[in-house]
Amino acid sequence: MRTPGVRVADVADATRVRTRRGLFHPATRERILWGYLMVAPMLLGLLVFYIWPVVQTFYYSFTRWGAFGGSTWTGLDNYSTLIHDPDFGLALRNTALYTVFSVPISIALSIVVATLLNQRIRGVTIYRTLYFLPVVTMPAAIGMMWKWLYEGDYGLINSILRALHIHGPNWTTDSHTALIAVIIVGIWSTVGYNMVLFLAGLQAIPGTYYEAAQIDGAGPLSRFFRITMPLLTPTIFFALVIAFINAFQVFDIIYMMIGAPDNPGPAIDGVKSIVYLFYDHAFHLNDKGYAASIVMVMFAMLLAFTAFQLWFQRRWVHYE
Repeated sequence: MRTPGVRVADVADATRVRTRRGLFHPATRERILWGYLMVAPMLLGLLVFYIWPVVQTFYYSFTRWGAFGGSTWTGLDNYSTLIHDPDFGLALRNTALYTVFSVPISIALSIVVATLLNQRIRGVTIYRTLYFLPVVTMPAAIGMMWKWLYEGDYGLINSILRALHIHGPNWTTDSHTALIAVIIVGIWSTVGYNMVLFLAGLQAIPGTYYEAAQIDGAGPLSRFFRITMPLLTPTIFFALVIAFINAFQVFDIIYMMIGAPDNPGPAIDGVKSIVYLFYDHAFHLNDKGYAASIVMVMFAMLLAFTAFQLWFQRRWVHYE
């Protein structure tokens, strides 16, 4: 109800005056200053170690570097060369195949493992720890361990196959099996991380939904696909975004299992990724300008696909 004799404009003016006085009050300014001081270390680290390198890399992608340092501006020459470079096309194909196969399988296995380890079973903490161990293990150690397991003559995998009268392939030296071997290692090393995410998502689902469904006669599979999966979609979406970004940057497993750029293995063309190609040009061939253009194209592809995922998630992710 409007008070007689008081205009709306006067009330608005008084509110603006109080707001202005509050913003410029010494105590308010001091709180704002302390707030900026508290976040300054994080902002400084973000600027120095993330934002500035991206700006530098973007600039370097338009330059060509000499063998002894120094750069010259070349405009779009690096990008023009990149479009017609068969090595980049091969690396893009291998990276896409690795991503297409490793990400969905890893997500599916992680959901199954998380569902099983969300039950009240004896020793569940030990099982969760064992599945999570690859996440905290150094990638170099993982690569060396699996390289020994995949060894054609004395590796454990082929030894087991020989015991079953099966002739195992040369996993890491055959171009037909090298990518499969890398995909298996990639899945094995990421299931534990995704499992933790899905465990958190599963434990956030209210138990009353399952009780109501059980009273209505819904079986385990029906409860899983009609309750668990729809309510787990926000976690699945987050895991998909992270898994896609990590899969597109696969490098260390290839480096340790297949071979370094200065001593590549015979199957390197079957597994060479975009990051591996970037490393080859940046640190082996010393062509930093071209390497910068490679990583900027990869950055643009990741940005575009992540934006597509953010747009498309409105069609299948349920937040309520």
